[in-house]
Amino acid sequence: MKTLVVYCIDPRVSGIPKAVAEHFGDEIYPGEVILDESGNKVGATTTLFAVANAGGRAIGALQSVSTMQYLFNFKNVVVVHHSFCGATSFTPEGLIEAFKKEEGVDISSAYDRESLSIADYEKSLKYDVALLRSNTGVPKHLNLYGFFYNIDSGELVEVVRDIPSPNPT
Repeated sequence: MKTLVVYCIDPRVSGIPKAVAEHFGDEIYPGEVILDESGNKVGATTTLFAVANAGGRAIGALQSVSTMQYLFNFKNVVVVHHSFCGATSFTPEGLIEAFKKEEGVDISSAYDRESLSIADYEKSLKYDVALLRSNTGVPKHLNLYGFFYNIDSGELVEVVRDIPSPNPT
């Protein structure tokens, strides 16, 4: 595995992992399952691991980044937000109030407000990449990217790139 992609659970954007693989050019997605001589599934040829969550937000993928880095030692984390995302249709305050009214529970302290919705794609991608970079569970040597995916055209546009400087020897 070389890359972990964080994207939205919206079924309209199921092509995002493949688009990211094509963008980098040296990634394989979805790949094929590798079987041993007994027919047991022992691996896969994919080089890209996909993590889907609400809004494709980094906050929802932090534990996956830490775990998968430990298991696979990948080198890139890519966060992708997309056009016409449901997370753009409400504000954090609106979600908190609706949850309080409909579920009778105050979630105002349960989540980071900046990660609850998307008001501006560029700002949300910059926020998510900065959140990843600042988290102790995300190794400092990882390359971090933020992309915007146009749901109609399939175009993938790089918005944020955070590549650590190589250590001087």
